[in-house]
Amino acid sequence: MPTTDPADLSLEQKAKILTGRDHTTSHPIGEAGIPPIVLVDGPHGVRPPRTAADHLGINESRPATCFPPAVAVGSSWDPDVAVRVGEAVAREARAYGIDVVLGPGVNIKRSPLCGRNFEYYSEDPLLSGVLAAAHVRAMQASGAGASVKHFAANNQEDDRVHVSADVDERTLREIYFPAFERVVTEAKPATVMCSYNRVNGVFAAENPWLLTEVLRDEWGFDGLVVSDWGAVHDRVAALNAGLDLAMPMDWGVGEASVLEAVRSGELDESVIDRSVQRILALAATATGAETGSSGDFDVDAHHALARQLAAECAVLLKNDGGTLPLASTARIAVIGSFATAPRYQGGGSSHINATRTDAALDAIRALASGPDTVRFAQGFTLKGTDEAMRTEAVAAAREADVAVVFAGLAEADESEGYDRETIDLPAAQVEVIRAVAAVARRTVVVLSNGGVVSLEGWHDDVDAILEGWLLGQAGGGALADLLFGVANPSGRLAESIPFRLEDNPSYLNFPGELGHVRYGEGVMVGYRHYASIGLPVRYPFGHGLGYTTFTTAGLEAAPTGDDTAEVAVTVTNTGTRAGKHVVQVYVSTTAGPVRRPARELRAFAKVALEPGESRRVAFALDRRAFAYYDVEHSGWAVAAGEYTVQIADSATDVTAEAVITLPGDTPEARPLTIESSLGEWFAHPVVGPELTTRLSAAAPAPEDEEEAEENARLLRMAAPMPMSQFFLYAPLSDDDREHLLALAHASTSASVSVSASA
Repeated sequence: MPTTDPADLSLEQKAKILTGRDHTTSHPIGEAGIPPIVLVDGPHGVRPPRTAADHLGINESRPATCFPPAVAVGSSWDPDVAVRVGEAVAREARAYGIDVVLGPGVNIKRSPLCGRNFEYYSEDPLLSGVLAAAHVRAMQASGAGASVKHFAANNQEDDRVHVSADVDERTLREIYFPAFERVVTEAKPATVMCSYNRVNGVFAAENPWLLTEVLRDEWGFDGLVVSDWGAVHDRVAALNAGLDLAMPMDWGVGEASVLEAVRSGELDESVIDRSVQRILALAATATGAETGSSGDFDVDAHHALARQLAAECAVLLKNDGGTLPLASTARIAVIGSFATAPRYQGGGSSHINATRTDAALDAIRALASGPDTVRFAQGFTLKGTDEAMRTEAVAAAREADVAVVFAGLAEADESEGYDRETIDLPAAQVEVIRAVAAVARRTVVVLSNGGVVSLEGWHDDVDAILEGWLLGQAGGGALADLLFGVANPSGRLAESIPFRLEDNPSYLNFPGELGHVRYGEGVMVGYRHYASIGLPVRYPFGHGLGYTTFTTAGLEAAPTGDDTAEVAVTVTNTGTRAGKHVVQVYVSTTAGPVRRPARELRAFAKVALEPGESRRVAFALDRRAFAYYDVEHSGWAVAAGEYTVQIADSATDVTAEAVITLPGDTPEARPLTIESSLGEWFAHPVVGPELTTRLSAAAPAPEDEEEAEENARLLRMAAPMPMSQFFLYAPLSDDDREHLLALAHASTSASVSVSASA
């Protein structure tokens, strides 16, 4: 049996095991029976390398199923989709002898320009966290460890290796941490991967507050912290911060620095033992070296699963006049090279060598009444306008009952390693869409893109838009299923589609400058910003259509304690087709001392219903559904007051609401000193009334209402003044001052609360 005790290893062996052996494995210690841990890229498939040197997707990996990436799974709003992806990825990982699959990525889509948005779920932390936790639980239950990434505030690719994400703590806690927190506390991932960037000036790999105080001490993470590949700058500082395994190999540099630091007394060996213990614990479960890498899995079954799951993820944005679904007998003009050469995944380390790919054109022809009813025209090239191709596309569209234009972004347009410069579709594609729409009886646009693209300049010219995102290797077949109604669209937007890039709240602070990016929008990310300031978007977070209709009725919301509530609503399929509806529960409030978004997603459920079927759906809203992060007291707080529970079809389309009142927390009185402001003294539950009484007794009563108003104005003006300065001018005796100071000291020492002073 391999050892799990660092005491069984020499200092030299322990130093070696802290750094990778190569790009995909940790160092084995053969004489101690410690196998290598095999860590390979994911998360929507596996990338078993053909050679040990391959890592960043530069070389072709061994074949695996490319399931829908996170951008698609996010739009499914369905934890079951995440579960089935996780299970299947684990099966393939085990077949290839992989112990840990690097993923899922749960970073928030702060800007639509982030080049890696295809690998992340959403602009909302609840949606991201629920889906990621489902993925991790299922994958680990099926035999492969997860590495949730990139912790934390890795929301751009430009300068990601050095940039400092300068974020206030409330924003970190409410927006950028919760998905990680949920995965850690609910799914217990084998590893957490730190990000490249700095967080408020400190590299994530060397950040003890991030890796130890928050991740381990607060959230209880007891697994392995692994670096992003090459993220460690100072191996000793990283160890002290709580980073265990530095990947990949560094040709002995880290090992030597660790040994030198221990021998010089700079690094305590107990710190090494702590990290080695975690590595040994994971290595004890590693079987990659034993199982080999046969690559034996059911290729056909996994491809069929990928097609089924992809159909759950596309979002029907627009469908004027019931243009979709298509009739099998319709004469269809299919236009665009994406119909024959599908774009189904992003670029970089998650790039999968797919076992096969479905072309949408082939699948459309298979579902049409006959091959002669479908005509194809390329329409454009990815390099620009081609007049002959556009003319051919217009001719095909003119003769058809419906034109279906496949448009989107080339792989080079969005990738790990760099951010996009625009959200516009390439001009050549816009020209073809408009030219086709000008002559076609009906026009449908099908999009393939990993990040949001603008719909402006052509949206109003077309009849239907199906946002396909990147759907994995079977996406072409899934899109055909959706176009013909074999599957009913049920996806919902996991990110807002703005009218203009400039409307995005991060616009003026992305991607930063001179090594810093300031998260100046705070908690107002995505739909929180748009809803809070009433800024219209083309399509809001949560939007999506289908081929049937739903109603929600009978909303009931009731507190179940001081800071929790139960919510229930009845959903009915009022249409003629079976379909799925996403019930979205938001909470809106102005309670408390901080500015809150207009509404925030606090629960959701995807419900499948037959025509005419109804179902009662219930939700338990926990404390966090009503809380904000109180930076003064370093904890979550629920303010006393009214909370509006809203049922909505999107972040801007509220269909029902109910108001509940929560007692919330009993806030502690703020400590008072002579340098506290006059306003703080007046607000204190014990000292404030006494101060008012003594001021009233010492000052003459106002002669009239005008003088009373002037006195009130002067006190308001003086509110920011330190009490030490106010004492110089206030009509108070020495006895008054001494009494008030003593009362303030006693109240602070006793930590008097509002309820205790009543």
